[in-house]
Amino acid sequence: MLKPAVFFDRDGVLNIEKGYVYKISDFEWIEGAQEAIKYLNKKDYLVFVVTNQSGISRNYYSEKDVIELHQFMSDELKKIDAKIDEFFYSPWHPEGINKDYERVAHLRKPSPGMLDLAQSKWPINKTSSFLIGDQITDIKAAENFGIEGHQFSEDNLLDFVKRILEPS
Repeated sequence: MLKPAVFFDRDGVLNIEKGYVYKISDFEWIEGAQEAIKYLNKKDYLVFVVTNQSGISRNYYSEKDVIELHQFMSDELKKIDAKIDEFFYSPWHPEGINKDYERVAHLRKPSPGMLDLAQSKWPINKTSSFLIGDQITDIKAAENFGIEGHQFSEDNLLDFVKRILEPS
């Protein structure tokens, strides 16, 4: 059975943008982010993170660092009975030093590669799915995938999600 999905960009949407966040000690949730994820879980949405992580190809940090941070996020969400179904990330950047990542260039937003990958693995109903990001590349990725994109630039993610799902 197909389910609606929400695709979240990470930095600037789920956590405060601090530039190349990969250390747990630098991670700080956006107000209402954990609650927004739990709210969507209760509404039976699949919840995904789709994040460009060019710091990997620039050799600022490793894939292992990103995986550990995502595990930390999952562990924090478990404490409130919430979950992200899967994390997708693109390590590639056209100006990256590490050329090993050129093979996954199709994943980098605004390409819909990460969303396509999610759809290949999960029963996603695209007609009722949407993406929330803070950059125009996020919105373009949503458009390229054929879903609505919502640009987030507010203080509370739960309030933002509720306005999308429960318009007045």
